[in-house]
Amino acid sequence: MQKRLLSGLLVGLWSATCLTVAEVDREWNHYGGSEKGQQYSPAKQINLQTVQNLEEAWRYRTGELGEGSRQGYSFQTNPILVNNTLYLSTGSGIIIAVDPIKGTEIWRYDPKLDRSKSTAETANRGVSSWIDASASKSQACAHRIYIGTLDARLIAVDGVDGGLCTDFGQQGVVDLSVGVNLTDRSAYEYSVTSPPVIVDGTLVVGSSIGDNRGVELERGIVRGFDARSGELKWSFDPIPRDESNPAFAGWVPEQARKSAAANAWAPLAADSELGIVYVPTGSVSPDFYGGERKGDNRYANSLVALQAATGKLVWHQQLIHHDVWDYDLPAQPTLVDLKHKGRLIPAVIQATKTGLLFTFDRRTGEPVFAIEERAVPQGGVLGEHLSKTQPFPVAPPPLLRHGRMTGDDAFGFALYDEWDCEDQFESLRSDGIFTPPSLRGTLQMPSYIGGINWGGVAFDETTQLAVARVSEVPTVVQLIKREGLQAAAKSGNYPDSQYARQTGTPYGMRRQLLMSPFGAPCSSPPWGKLVAVDMEKGEIQWQVPHGTIEDLVPAPIPNLELGVPGIGGPVITGGGLVFIAAAVDNYLRAYELSSGSEVWKARLPAGGQATPMTYVVQGRQYVVIAAGGHTGADTELGDYVLAFALPLQSPAQ
Repeated sequence: MQKRLLSGLLVGLWSATCLTVAEVDREWNHYGGSEKGQQYSPAKQINLQTVQNLEEAWRYRTGELGEGSRQGYSFQTNPILVNNTLYLSTGSGIIIAVDPIKGTEIWRYDPKLDRSKSTAETANRGVSSWIDASASKSQACAHRIYIGTLDARLIAVDGVDGGLCTDFGQQGVVDLSVGVNLTDRSAYEYSVTSPPVIVDGTLVVGSSIGDNRGVELERGIVRGFDARSGELKWSFDPIPRDESNPAFAGWVPEQARKSAAANAWAPLAADSELGIVYVPTGSVSPDFYGGERKGDNRYANSLVALQAATGKLVWHQQLIHHDVWDYDLPAQPTLVDLKHKGRLIPAVIQATKTGLLFTFDRRTGEPVFAIEERAVPQGGVLGEHLSKTQPFPVAPPPLLRHGRMTGDDAFGFALYDEWDCEDQFESLRSDGIFTPPSLRGTLQMPSYIGGINWGGVAFDETTQLAVARVSEVPTVVQLIKREGLQAAAKSGNYPDSQYARQTGTPYGMRRQLLMSPFGAPCSSPPWGKLVAVDMEKGEIQWQVPHGTIEDLVPAPIPNLELGVPGIGGPVITGGGLVFIAAAVDNYLRAYELSSGSEVWKARLPAGGQATPMTYVVQGRQYVVIAAGGHTGADTELGDYVLAFALPLQSPAQ
């Protein structure tokens, strides 16, 4: 039985086999650990001296395996711990409250998603918590848990028992499909996949849009709601619709009025002291052809700072001009106190699919490291209007390859494997990063997956190290003339490709990963790596391959640690450790923060395509990961939540 240890007992001393020191209880009360999204905890009970003794403390199964759904769901939740209760969400939006010590279910709320409908996305990354300071603790819904769903509902439930907060919206629900120009009710193309952020009673939420369907789709507005009543307070549209918006002058007026998306699907971050919400926006629809949206398309593909109370624009920085690569800003902004040239700057770091880290003063939007406009490849298809330059920070350097790739860069485990990849590379256009999509087919590296995706960046303010999980997997993007799209899709020539209509443009599109016959990426490894950046100096401190090919390619190829594709993010702790799953080889690992050396790993029962979290309850530190797999990554599916901790006592005791 667990015993609460006296806080002064053997302080600073550790046993090699058992837990002997209690630590201050610590919550993880937002996605990413806090509203600032640092993916960091000061908890240090688990450290370099004790991590080898980590063991499974409990496992919980949600029962959500996607039965009845057309595509299945991806378990990407980053649970939160508030008021000694662990809250998490399944891919279909079921909210579950779990005992953080025992791993037993307390309650659940099921929004009852219509599983017969197809969905553009298959995940829900978590829930948000708000405590009403004006309510008594015994009052119903004094503590509220919020979730956005794949069918565009914003729901508030009581943190104590999971009952709907009936004073919020319509009996606990706000319909987010209202006012967004919903174009298709037969499928879930307009959804919410990331949790809202809450600042001083204003709940701010973005959306996820299936944006390769066409030009005139749903509006990617960001909205602020009253956290208590659900009343709409404001909305911000990343696409300027009229002359009153300063960005409108950079658009063709009729194109601005009909363009869509530019939505913020990634998690948001906030600075409550400044009263600012930081919003990473995506591309205008469709992703891979922009002839119907001339210009840079501001405020799309931008980091946008908004007043949380009013939605008023404070500042913005566009990080991709006229996006035709699906280079959405995919990650939660990371708010840090950054040491730079002898000063401490309240900064925001924005990770990108291009493997670049942009850093700004979060008060003003001024770059901390200068940004240069550099010439990029031209020669798009007929009707395209590419930007001649793209922004690059002078520091840190890119975290992955940006150069041109040829057949000489192809990789294979055997000659047959390598020759197949060489042929694929030679058939495609490749002029380095920002090579535009083409009728011939373009080799895209970094791919539309990234780079860095929603796993984001973990940051330790003590060491000033930022750690990111980076993928390096080549893809092909090919535009297809409208009259030939249907025949191409039915031809069977590319059975693994995704096809998109891009209605309203002259072109459809196909895209897929460039893989060898053995099932490995066609570029040389590593295909996934963990990178630590000294943000004070703007330099890479270390980088290591992340993951083995154990679950990627078949026997008899040896289980090499080449670094494999994956999705999910890292967490840094005060114990000098980085915890991460993400890779497609189904392990949770711990690395030494200072060097990148792997110091511990545990096999998971399913894919860990999520970001772990950590907390301390009753003096014991836990590391928790959702292991449910990912439908797109083709990893083992499951419904597991696993917690790891140090033993309570040694076997001899």
